[in-house]
Amino acid sequence: MNLFAPIPPEDSAAERARPLADRMRPRTLDEFVGQEQLVGPGKPLRVQIERDDPTSMIFWGPPGTGKTTLAKIIARMTKADFIEFSAVLAGIKEIKQVMSDADRARQYGTRTIVFVDEIHRFNKAQQDAFLPHVEKGSIRLIGATTENPSFEINGALLSRCRVYVLKPLTEEEIVVLLRRALTDIERGLGAMHLEASDDALRKIAAYSSGDARSANNVLEVAAALAQQAGSKALSSDTIQEAVQKRVLLYDKSGEEHYNIISALHKSVRNSDPDAALYWLARMLEAGEDPLYIARRVVRMAVEDIGLAEPTALALCMAARDAVDFIGMPEGNLALAQAVVYLSIAPKSNALYTAYGAVQQDVEQTAAEPVPLHLRNAPTNLMKDIGYGKGYQYAHDSEAKVADMQCLPGSLRDRVYYRPTNEGVEKRIRERLEEIKKRKKA
Repeated sequence: MNLFAPIPPEDSAAERARPLADRMRPRTLDEFVGQEQLVGPGKPLRVQIERDDPTSMIFWGPPGTGKTTLAKIIARMTKADFIEFSAVLAGIKEIKQVMSDADRARQYGTRTIVFVDEIHRFNKAQQDAFLPHVEKGSIRLIGATTENPSFEINGALLSRCRVYVLKPLTEEEIVVLLRRALTDIERGLGAMHLEASDDALRKIAAYSSGDARSANNVLEVAAALAQQAGSKALSSDTIQEAVQKRVLLYDKSGEEHYNIISALHKSVRNSDPDAALYWLARMLEAGEDPLYIARRVVRMAVEDIGLAEPTALALCMAARDAVDFIGMPEGNLALAQAVVYLSIAPKSNALYTAYGAVQQDVEQTAAEPVPLHLRNAPTNLMKDIGYGKGYQYAHDSEAKVADMQCLPGSLRDRVYYRPTNEGVEKRIRERLEEIKKRKKA
């Protein structure tokens, strides 16, 4: 198999055998739907294309938002040779071969666009192999990635490229593309003379989660099912059968993983149980490890609730045990109970703030020895040199509190924990005030 074989012409017999999503790929910027912030009149990417600016670029966005399509449109508009290969299949050997061919083509005045799908899957050595050729202009590199290029692309290569962020398509934009595919006789399903209401197409759009490729695939399956049934209408039942299960944009190790857990945590912190349940379900239904979520929920209990509601930690640990014990999907309700409880619980980050201040002092101040009066003295020698001297046994005091400094000398009277007036911490605050009065007395 030749990775770099030319794409078959659009009037070839192979055209009809290609998936609908590929056949309906826009060929010009006028046909392109979505990404108005990039390709609308006067917008940055459109200006770069129209000026034939040779700068390399990275397209970053979710699947099915037009990254490959834009690369092919650029090649067509700039009359450049277009070489496409996937980072999953290609290695250093293939890269070097492409670069060698591009160098020769340049000598004859031919420009080459190298499009690398899933460029984030290339390792450092593979990415570095592009650098000299990008710098001297032998190729124009266009990379596509679903991962944050700040983390996945080498800094040297990234600095030589412009990064364009593509957004998921809206339901209205997906409906426009589906209607076009349904009526296009040349490349689409127009010859089948199928009918579909806007509501039916919106259902496909809703289930595609902004992914045009996924939406076209569902439409193609639904059309085949309708044809088998001898129907000219795409009914709701037919579409439901074609959809099977909603496409959820999620990657357990990618940026969306961190985005959604962040949304869950911040919804809990903001006392929004509805949003917390939504983001929890987004993770669970996409196949996230429930024990990972349980660990993060426990963290929320100690970071954002703390002693304002001490039972929150116990409930979250119980939810973790329930997930471990009964498994999924039954365990999802235990996690749902935990996040709702945390959402409506009184909030305090006093412990989180206190421990952070302690960490800072531990790192930035001298590691002073423990004060002598706080040390045990199990031997006579230790007693003779002052271990335990001056220690006051709190239970011997009527107030059960001794006026005794327990911090190192340089941190004397330092206050780290400052309880709020929320929940149980209000009582804790009152208790601390009482302790201070007793010490003074």
